[in-house]
Amino acid sequence: MSSRRFPLLLVGAFAALYLIWGSTYFVIRIGVQSWPPMLLAGLRFVVAGSLMFAWLRWRGVPMPTAKEWRSCAIVGFLLLSCGNGGVTIAEHLGVASAVAALAIATVPLFALLFGLIWGQRTTGLEWGGILLGLIGIGLLNLGHNLQASPLGAVIVLLAAASWAFGSMWSRHLSLPNGAMASAAQMLVGGAVLLFGSLVSGERLQQMPDMGGWLALIYLTFLGSIVAFSAYLYLLKHVRPAAATSYAYVNPVVAVLLGITFAGERIGPEEWLAMTVIVSAVILIGLPQWRRPKAAAVASET
Repeated sequence: MSSRRFPLLLVGAFAALYLIWGSTYFVIRIGVQSWPPMLLAGLRFVVAGSLMFAWLRWRGVPMPTAKEWRSCAIVGFLLLSCGNGGVTIAEHLGVASAVAALAIATVPLFALLFGLIWGQRTTGLEWGGILLGLIGIGLLNLGHNLQASPLGAVIVLLAAASWAFGSMWSRHLSLPNGAMASAAQMLVGGAVLLFGSLVSGERLQQMPDMGGWLALIYLTFLGSIVAFSAYLYLLKHVRPAAATSYAYVNPVVAVLLGITFAGERIGPEEWLAMTVIVSAVILIGLPQWRRPKAAAVASET
């Protein structure tokens, strides 16, 4: 089916991918002011996963097999519990939303490195992107944001590595088809986060304010359901490199939102780091544009 017949859908899908996923870092910052971090992330994914799972079952989509559930548990834990949960915890510890987005922009760099475990061949251009990205990570750690929260810096970089490792491993696991894989991953990943919230002693000191509730609703429905559905649509109608281009657009969106609406301050080292990291991700993406049939990096929720 030609994408030219659906120009408005394509425009809307790209807008969702760039703006919604790019804005989730800023919305998480708002959310953690009212919610404990693991509770916020856990509720987001459990609710979104439950709604998607129920809708898919109502549509007649088969229940995942036991083997598929195990695979979804692995991917959900790495991507959502460790990946997204780590970002939420890091922002709770004081890492600026803009800087968190820049750190997560390194996922394609980690993905290429982890791909070596499964024998994935890396081109010279991609090695150049990895080297440039590592320089960007070094510059990012020179900035005042990550230096002010060393634990948050470690957590957000581990979150990026976990997301990348889970993405690469997912290619070699038996997963349900289509959106059922995401629904199952969100159910498991969210449940792990809620369990972590319980055993770590997270407690609501008071009921969240309106901003906290709106942040949870936004992350659940727009960040987890709408944006992911847009990503699946784009994977079917555009080249993989175009569908995964959010990796170098989201950080720019997050930086602009953080500076404009949250009063975040980005130092010269961090501005330079953004330029270097985004350039590295674009460099890594060039082989995909040259070879449209190349496989895309596994998705983020």
